[in-house]
Amino acid sequence: MQFVEAKTAKIPAIGLGTWELRGRTCARLVEQALRLGYRHLDTAQIYENEREVGEGLRASGVPRGEVFVTTKVWTNHFAPHDLERSAKESLTRLRLSEVDLLLLHWPNPRVPLSETLDALAHVRKLGMARHIGVSNFTVALMEEAIEKCPAPLLCNQVEYHPYLDQTRIREACVQHDMALVAYSPIAKGRVRKDELLTRIGNAHGKSAAQVCLRWLVQQKVSAIPRTSRLERLSENIEIFDFELSAAESAEISAMSRGDGRLTDFGFSPKWD
Repeated sequence: MQFVEAKTAKIPAIGLGTWELRGRTCARLVEQALRLGYRHLDTAQIYENEREVGEGLRASGVPRGEVFVTTKVWTNHFAPHDLERSAKESLTRLRLSEVDLLLLHWPNPRVPLSETLDALAHVRKLGMARHIGVSNFTVALMEEAIEKCPAPLLCNQVEYHPYLDQTRIREACVQHDMALVAYSPIAKGRVRKDELLTRIGNAHGKSAAQVCLRWLVQQKVSAIPRTSRLERLSENIEIFDFELSAAESAEISAMSRGDGRLTDFGFSPKWD
């Protein structure tokens, strides 16, 4: 497994996203993913599957210290005392003494960011999270968070795939020595029928999705594809035995658009 390095942490380059995975299916996929070599699990309070992610982790037999576990605090828990309480509840559901990374899931302008970040840093100081970070933050919000947070922020987790131009976020992460973690890295499955990615994949004996994930990893981005199919688990992690050329990577990057976003809500920030 390759890693993405930022500040003092190394994040496995490929992880398992668990959004929309529930119940026994979620636990089984987590268990199988870890047995296949995954070492990065991503969940969130709002996913309502932290308990099952913990079950899958324990069932896998993989030592806890080898697995990078991320969860996220939902926006209605951003008030300081509420954030600490909700973090404890996440650990109880996961049956873990700490997570490797605790993120603010989305920006919440109704709670002063400095107060939320103070609470997040306090949770880290208490030993409930080894690292902290943000998710779905714009460049401006990310830089405000860096300035106001008493502790280092490890990453910004955002939607990123070949159809969405995230150049500004990626460059800001590099500038501030933060990792970029990509959710929906295969554009919710849309890349699988892409002609360009399929053509490049054929040249390497790989699928379009594998080419897409490789493109992200070669940018030193950690990708967390979600799948509910066991056969896709193997496919998504088998990307470390080939390399895209500079010309191939440039072709893929040229596909991006400013309006290629797939995840957007009424409470979303004004995107870059």
